[in-house]
Amino acid sequence: MTSHTRIKICGITRTEDALLSEQLGVDALGFVFCKASKRFIEPSDAKVIIDQVAPFITRVGLFLNADQNEVEQALKLLPGLVPQFHGTESAAQCEQFGVPYLKAIGLGAGMPSLESLLEYKNAMAFLFDSNEPGQLGGTGHAFDWQTLDKNVGKPVILAGGLGVHNVGDAIAQIKPYAVDVSSGVEASKGIKDASALKAFVSAVRKADQNS
Repeated sequence: MTSHTRIKICGITRTEDALLSEQLGVDALGFVFCKASKRFIEPSDAKVIIDQVAPFITRVGLFLNADQNEVEQALKLLPGLVPQFHGTESAAQCEQFGVPYLKAIGLGAGMPSLESLLEYKNAMAFLFDSNEPGQLGGTGHAFDWQTLDKNVGKPVILAGGLGVHNVGDAIAQIKPYAVDVSSGVEASKGIKDASALKAFVSAVRKADQNS
């Protein structure tokens, strides 16, 4: 049976990139609500894009140690948004909003203990990235996939330096629930490259067929 690796395109800032991603059959779109990022987008601008996208694509909002009010306002403006907490947020901070969420784990300092991850009871999945803990991802650098312990009790989303050149190997080695790409399909920060986007999706589907 052919596996189906889900695909999340992160750092969306333009409607045309979201619509192309939709046409290519991706599963989720990520919007960066962190002002320190060069891919930052205001939630109100993200809403303009989201309102043009088909309803069955998951919308993910990336937050980095954001104020409670900031997250609440985004969730109110964007019904159905899945928050992705990318900082040093505690389980209690992530769960105070009463909605399913993603917890990003930076592996720059190594794999955290399973005990610490189990605290995030209502996380839909863990997203493992190559950044230092509590810092922004999107660095374009991969981590050593052999350091990743997949036995975390939840779906694994693999991020960090993925592109058409290595996503097939990543899927073969890790067999993640999903892959997350940002810089690997960009022409510049926040601007996706159509040909790179198409090639990435094609590479994932090819890897699925071979797995």
